[in-house]
This record gives sequence, structure tokens and C-alpha cells, in this order.
Amino acid sequence: MPIPTLTLNDGTTFPAMTFGTYKLNGAAGVEAMKSALNVGYDALDSAFNYENEGAVGRAVKESGRDRKTLRIASKLPGRHHAYDEALTTIEESLYRAQVDYYDLYYIHWPNPKQGKYVEAWKALIEAKKRGQIRSIAVCNFLPEHLERLEAETGVLPSINQIELHPYFPQDEMRKWNHDHGIVTQAWSPLGRANDLLTNPLLEKIAKRVGKGVGQVILRWHHQLGSVPIPKSATPKRQIENRSIFDFTLTDEDMAAIATLARPDGRLKNQDPAVYEEF
Repeated sequence: MPIPTLTLNDGTTFPAMTFGTYKLNGAAGVEAMKSALNVGYDALDSAFNYENEGAVGRAVKESGRDRKTLRIASKLPGRHHAYDEALTTIEESLYRAQVDYYDLYYIHWPNPKQGKYVEAWKALIEAKKRGQIRSIAVCNFLPEHLERLEAETGVLPSINQIELHPYFPQDEMRKWNHDHGIVTQAWSPLGRANDLLTNPLLEKIAKRVGKGVGQVILRWHHQLGSVPIPKSATPKRQIENRSIFDFTLTDEDMAAIATLARPDGRLKNQDPAVYEEF
């Protein structure tokens, strides 16, 4: 079953599931990404800091897929938030992947102590005008960061990619995004393969619907309106992860999963209000 598509606030389309490429590097990474493209994923999520933009470009080229059918993304690192540096980094991202444009380009973290994320955002707006980027987006931005972007540039992102999984469902952040026309995308959607995958409640639901626990979690994301970014290097698991569009969780299932939320379920205490990544 094909992955459904969404329409972003800038009129472009984007799949309801993205393939994650973190730690998929070199020749092995290329093969894993080619496999994902061959089994039906249409979007690859990368970042300058993942040091695999070249592998992404190689996988796209060797897959034989029509570039127009794909959505390729990368992210600006915190050390290059200054306006001119950001524009140069975007160019380097394009050269590394050997593509003419990125479908999506994000600011990876707001790094509020540095206070340059608006500068970086203005660079993304300019790169979009130049045709280097089709859609501009952010990761890990809180409402106060997004409000500042809108106040100083008049432009909100098409996507806000945040940490999101059953232990940390981010209800308020998801609502803020939705109310402002921003799609929520989820990194670490399976909790980085922690004990979520052996959680008794999720195992019970999975048994009833005849699916794996990972598939139940990814379906939960989809029904929340979140775009998950699962990652796997094996074709079998890649296929399992994308096979979530032929079943539905009940309202009771969704309510039960909501009880797994923790006061602060962040996996590594990466609070965007204070955390910085360069």
C-alpha cells in the first residue's frame, strides 16, 4: 500500500512517513537507503551533521528512482547559523549530495543561547528564493522560537520535527503546530528501540491487531497526525515499518497508549529551551 501524502502550508506535498538515515553512512548506508527507496519510501531525512549527505545522493542516483517522485531533506548545523555561513552550508549540502535542490531543509536546533536562529531562518528563506530549497522547516523549535520567526520574518516553517514517542507525546506542542498550519514530524518515533518495544500494553494491542509493536507505535503516530521517521538497515524491517496503512487503532487503543506518557519522557534530556547542538 503506498504511503499517503500530505500537503504542506506552502503547497508542496510530502509523504506521511519518512525514512531516517542517522548513522547510515558509507557504502552500507547507501545500500540501506537504496533498499528503502526500492520498497516504497519516497522521502529520506538527513542532516549536515550526519555526515551522510553524499551517501544520500549516491543512493538516490543508484536507485533509479525519478528524482521528482522523491523528497530529500537535510539540516543546518548550529555552528553555521550566521547568515552568510548558512547560505554557504546549504550550497555545500547540495554539492555533497550532488543534487540541484533539496525538497526540505531544516534548522537542526534553535540554539537559543547563541540567538542566531532568526538569522539562519532568513538564510533559508533566501535559499528558497534561489531555488535551492523547495520547503523550509525547523527541528526542535518551541512556540517562543516559532513566534519570533513569524514576528521577524512573517514566515512560519512547513514542518517542525520534534522528539515524539508514546513516552513523550508532546500534546501541547503538536496542538500549537496544528493550530498554526505546521506539520509535526517525529524523530525517535520508536523511542530509539528502548523498552517501548517490549511494553506489555503495546504488546497486547499488537497481538489483537495482528501487527508488531513497532507497527502499532508508528500507526499511533499516523493517527495523531505526526509524520514518523523510522530507520532500519534491513529490507524486512523497512517493509514492516511502512506497512501501517492497512489497519486502524481504536479510540480505546489511542486512549490506552496516551497513559504511557511521562512528565518528562525525553530520552536524553534534550530540552530545546536550553539544549544546544553545533
